[in-house]
Amino acid sequence: MGSESSEMTATYDLVLRGGTVIDGSGRPGRHGDVAVRDGRIVSVGPVDGRGMREVDVDGLVVAPGVIDIHTHYDAQLFWDGAATPSSLHGVTTVIGGNCGFSIAPLEPGQEDYLAAMLARVEGIPLTSLQRGVPWDWRSFADYLGRFDGRVAVNAGFLVGHTTLRRCVMGADDEHPAVGQALIRMEGLLRATLEGGALGLSSSTASTHNDASGRAVSSRYADRAELLHLSQVTGEYEGTTLEFIPSVEAYFDNEVMDLMTAMSLAADRPINWNILNVNTLLWDGSRQRLTAGDYAAERGGRVIALTMPISSTLRVTFESGFVLDSLPGWAPLFELPLEQRQQALGDREQRKRMRQGVDDGDTTLVRRVRDWGALIVEQTFSPETAMFSGRRLDDIAGSGQEPFDTLLDIVIADGLRTVIVLPPVGNDPESWELRRQVWADDRAVIGGSDSGAHLDMIDTFVYATALLGPITRDGHVRLEEAARLLSDVPARLYGLRGRGQVGPGYQADMIVFDPEKIGPGPIRTVADLPGSASRLFADATGIEHVFVNGTETVRHGALTGATPGVVLRSGRDTETVHPKDLPMVGSHRR
Repeated sequence: MGSESSEMTATYDLVLRGGTVIDGSGRPGRHGDVAVRDGRIVSVGPVDGRGMREVDVDGLVVAPGVIDIHTHYDAQLFWDGAATPSSLHGVTTVIGGNCGFSIAPLEPGQEDYLAAMLARVEGIPLTSLQRGVPWDWRSFADYLGRFDGRVAVNAGFLVGHTTLRRCVMGADDEHPAVGQALIRMEGLLRATLEGGALGLSSSTASTHNDASGRAVSSRYADRAELLHLSQVTGEYEGTTLEFIPSVEAYFDNEVMDLMTAMSLAADRPINWNILNVNTLLWDGSRQRLTAGDYAAERGGRVIALTMPISSTLRVTFESGFVLDSLPGWAPLFELPLEQRQQALGDREQRKRMRQGVDDGDTTLVRRVRDWGALIVEQTFSPETAMFSGRRLDDIAGSGQEPFDTLLDIVIADGLRTVIVLPPVGNDPESWELRRQVWADDRAVIGGSDSGAHLDMIDTFVYATALLGPITRDGHVRLEEAARLLSDVPARLYGLRGRGQVGPGYQADMIVFDPEKIGPGPIRTVADLPGSASRLFADATGIEHVFVNGTETVRHGALTGATPGVVLRSGRDTETVHPKDLPMVGSHRR
């Protein structure tokens, strides 16, 4: 399998011979060849002509490349044009600029703020952002131009609402934009969309705070501002909307009405992140899905992003990200590190923190309330070394509350302790709920956050997990898994010529062994600028990855080729109106 040959008198640039072609449409796979010329697929089936490169893929599956519509590779592409580890797992197209955070456009003096904000809210090491990113562009078009010819994946970017506000309002942004400020913001948004931005992203989530612990700028916007900017977005071809709503367990009518109004103002679908699917959270998740019904009844489209796997969430009291959204905990993470450490030793402070969680009812609260089930994954002092890899109830024994044990360890480690919230949802009932959601037209698989939270989450393995063990366990057909990972997100974002293996489509393809494909072990590597660390995993069973007809991954390793296209709205995307997507009602695609 996988042998190659060359032919000088060739009809095609590339021919994949004898694989099982799963084209991304959901139709059954069929045995055949795939011929490529000038980066596009020109024939699928028996191919008579020869290719300059011939690859024998007998026994392997040829499928469309994975399209990840929710990443934060905006900065990483400067030092890693392959967007690893995503590309090793079959991702050929990434969309960045999500959650209201992009790094363009850029006004002089905003570089330090944006870098520190991304370090806090997206978990990208500050030293890597400072050493690995040039921060020398101004316009969005200039930023996009930095990646032309330098990336191994197709990459498109939304413009972040927080970034727009900081460019226009600077630090005086703790209020809605009105008058001249709003006019200037609309003008900057127009210039950005003309420069190739794929749309607008925004956030009102309470977990989104900047380096000082203050709410990010988009959280100060009001409904009128959001609707003005949504309307401007809709003036441009091939644009869309992305939004991070509240992190409460249930959506109130105000949240659902706001997302619906944004969709209607832009005449575009709006997708929100993230819908967790498991038995523990299902009551809230099912209710939040009804935002799709609410919008459809009024002529809009609201789409939830969901992951096909349960992520293992890692948190620290040093960064405070996620923990600062627990009821009453935010003021703690506004303190400097030394004062924060002192506060954690105060008995009354601990009592208030514990009470906030006991009385709360958010998604996160439900996951952390059983303190004893939390795992101390990594410690940083001699006196805590013995606790690594152990549950808190095991460490505490019968003599101390696990919550107090946790804080004692955190203090001893200078707040650096890595705490794991055990994954939920590996029971049969949760897998059945996921199967229902994958078939629901109110949700799309996405939301990996790849490129962010580098020490916290491992959802970058979602594609190989779905195509591999999840499919082999019988939770979904392989043909449907490929469609969910490629054609469905391509249609939501209007990506021209991407998402399927068929004549006329760009030759974004993955070739894999269906019996072996899957994620490798999660490990920590120190390969970021400034020798900073991140979580990482290789893939197993992926033999080849092609982007626009050029091989970027061979037998699990990067080839060094950079054939990726920087996606620009209108040129590389077509307009998707709410009415263009599958009808809400049956909740079946």
